[in-house]
Amino acid sequence: MFSFIISLIALVLGYLIYGKFVEKVFGPDPQRKTPAITRNDGVDFIVLPSWKVFMIQFLNIAGTGPIFGAIMGAKFGPASYLWIVLGCIFAGAVHDYFTGMLSVRQGGAGLPDIVGQYLGNGAKKVLLVFSVVLLLLVGTVFVYSPALILGDIAGDGSRTAIMIWVGVVFVYYIVATMLPVDKVIGKIYPLFAVALLFMAAALMVGLFVKWPAIPEIWDGLGNWGKDLGLADQPVFPCLFITIACGAISGFHATQSPLMARCIENEKLGRPVFYGSMITEGIVALVWAAVSSYSFFAGGAAEVGSDLTAAAPTVVTKVSSGWLGLLGGILAILGVVAAPITSGDTAFRSARLIIADFLNINQQKIHNRLVISVPLFLAASLLLWYNVADENGFNVIWRYFGWANQTLAVFALWAATSFLARRKGSPAYLLTLIPAVFMTAVCTTYICIAKIGFNLPSDWNFIIGGITIVVATVLFYSWKIKFDCHV
Repeated sequence: MFSFIISLIALVLGYLIYGKFVEKVFGPDPQRKTPAITRNDGVDFIVLPSWKVFMIQFLNIAGTGPIFGAIMGAKFGPASYLWIVLGCIFAGAVHDYFTGMLSVRQGGAGLPDIVGQYLGNGAKKVLLVFSVVLLLLVGTVFVYSPALILGDIAGDGSRTAIMIWVGVVFVYYIVATMLPVDKVIGKIYPLFAVALLFMAAALMVGLFVKWPAIPEIWDGLGNWGKDLGLADQPVFPCLFITIACGAISGFHATQSPLMARCIENEKLGRPVFYGSMITEGIVALVWAAVSSYSFFAGGAAEVGSDLTAAAPTVVTKVSSGWLGLLGGILAILGVVAAPITSGDTAFRSARLIIADFLNINQQKIHNRLVISVPLFLAASLLLWYNVADENGFNVIWRYFGWANQTLAVFALWAATSFLARRKGSPAYLLTLIPAVFMTAVCTTYICIAKIGFNLPSDWNFIIGGITIVVATVLFYSWKIKFDCHV
């Protein structure tokens, strides 16, 4: 438990100290009018109260990632704590802050436009396709996973019951994607946020009351999950792909522009973008600790979940077992709400990215339908495959995991390019270090993973090391040329 407490304190201090430093480096201007004011259209660009913007941003990025990802990542052992803390403070929150604030500065631009501005038009076109495909995967994953939990709650996990719940969630997505942001999202998200935060707080209290003897960081950072199905998955890079949303997630770069179109003042950037990521890191940390108790400290029997149980099952068993009937219902509501509220904004982000690229105004419902209908048809095909094939969810999740972190790589390099253009300033190191590291993670993973080139897993450090050297050399070669032409 001492590692958990230290990690919790570190996340809070990360927001108070490093978050303030990141804000100072960017330099928000409280006098500059934001896109919510200059481009107010009553649909996507609209001023919302700051507390509501925070709640929406938190739920947009939370999804099942900091919960399911932390549960699966906890099988690696105490290294999961270290990645959540360091990844969240120095990579994930920095990533979210810069994508959000660069969007504000560019009139509410989506991620492809931000990348195009700083990495070139070619990168913009690649990312346009890449981000839309990722958002479709997110929408699919975040329809199916809450349907599994709802079926479990209802006591019917049959294929038919799951398909019914899938249909219910999907209908909600269609409504939320089409309506103005303040009509559905702005009204129900605060309630869902309370449920999700209650879940994390209640489980944290449970941890302090029980004070379980869970593994500590100093007990070893190797792969503890060799008996839990992770024998062929080295900590590097697999842990960094498995725990994404609780540490760093490219999906967040598609969500931050949504709230960049709703904040009233640039000074809100740190609590909204950096703060939401830190809050998500705390949620992930709680689930990593609870899962560690279940996997390594004899807590499996107490929470009613065996070591091989799927993440949704762990969620329902832990919530009801630790918090009782009422607490379990509220906790599970938060866990169900998290993916649903990320899924609908995933489709919304896809609609806006395509609309920006095609220059289609989104004030008229007809224009929204023109873009949304093909998106929902494509998602329906993915859902059909997802439900028809028992292994469909696992396959889509693995591709989503790699694509998600690869998207973060693009966003970090765009932020690095933005900072590197300040001649004589070393501020670009703020994003360069996580950009290089995540480039190595994603490159190594696709090389050794079964969904990739399936190279020997013991090549991981060789591939990672070469990637770091090449990425660093290419960056400084570009910077030298750029500085010479300024």
